[in-house]
Amino acid sequence: MLEYTHVEGLSSTDVARLREIYEPLTASVRALIDATIRTETDAETVAAARAEIDAATARLRSRQLDGPFGVQFSSDGDQMPWGNPVVGVRNPIAPPLVIHRDADDRVSSDFHLGAAYEGPPGHVHGGVAALVLDHVLGEAASDARTPRLTGTITMRYLRTTRLGRLHAEAHISRVDGVKAFVVGHLADEDGVTVEAEGVFIQPRWARG
Repeated sequence: MLEYTHVEGLSSTDVARLREIYEPLTASVRALIDATIRTETDAETVAAARAEIDAATARLRSRQLDGPFGVQFSSDGDQMPWGNPVVGVRNPIAPPLVIHRDADDRVSSDFHLGAAYEGPPGHVHGGVAALVLDHVLGEAASDARTPRLTGTITMRYLRTTRLGRLHAEAHISRVDGVKAFVVGHLADEDGVTVEAEGVFIQPRWARG
C-alpha cells in the first residue's frame, strides 16, 4: 500500500504560505539547471558559482526530510505532491505542468520544455514525453474518490517534438470495473507529436 501522509494542524492557509516560501526557490533552481546546461563562462566563473551553489546546498541541508517528500495532505484535504517530477512545486526538474480539468473530466496542460529536456537536438527526449503523458493520463484516470495507477501504457511517436511551448491532454474512453482506459496526446505548435493510450487500475487498498 502506498503511504500518504496527513499532516495534522496544517491548514489551507498554511499550505499557501509554504507554497509562497518554496515555489520561488524551486523556480530559482530550475533557472540554475538551465543556466548550467547553456553557460559558456570561463573556469574561474564556474568555480566561483560552484562554491556559491555548494554553500547554498549546505544551508538547505541543515534541516531536511530523511527520505522523499511523498504525497502529503493538509488537515483541510489539500493534496501536496510537491516532490513529483511532473507537477511538483518543490521539484526543479518538473516543468512544472499545471493540470486543468473541464466539466467533461478531460484534463489538459499547456507548458514549456527547455534545454533540460532535450533529446535529439532542439527536440524533447522521448522518455520525457512518456513521463509527461503517463502523468497526464493518470490525472485523467483518477479523481479524489477513485485513485488509479498505471497498469499498461503505449506510446506512438508520430514525429519528434520541438522544445518550447507544448500542450498535453487526455480523457477516459471507457471504464470496465476497476480498470479505466485512457487516451491522450502531446502536441507542439504544428500539431500532435505523440499519442498515448493506457489502462489505469484502482489498487486493492482503494476499492472500499
